[in-house]
Amino acid sequence: MTSAGKDYEIPVEMRDFAERSVQQAKKAVDGFMTAAHRAVDTMENSADVIQNGATTVGRMAVDFAEANLAASFDFAQKLVRAADANEMMKLQAEFLTAQMTVLQNQATQMGATIVTKASGSGKASG
Repeated sequence: MTSAGKDYEIPVEMRDFAERSVQQAKKAVDGFMTAAHRAVDTMENSADVIQNGATTVGRMAVDFAEANLAASFDFAQKLVRAADANEMMKLQAEFLTAQMTVLQNQATQMGATIVTKASGSGKASG
């Protein structure tokens, strides 16, 4: 029972490898987000998409995705620096709790924006 109570320490080499992997993944996602921003910019130039606030909602979705990815990479950086499994579990619980709150707020903001834009376009055409 005493061996079960000991924390397993993660070797420094494994943490270094994981940190490099996270950095490479972050670089790839940054490239993807740049492309996503370009796509939204292109859509902004289209008259059909500008109607009914689609551009605003599209930009909001990309911004939310970018913020969520940044939070995930911050979490991954903390996770690879964890000294043991207990710290990893604590970090994961904190991240999940915080991210659920963020996602709820984002959904609320997105819903309110959609309703506002739909109501505004309805008034303009009616």
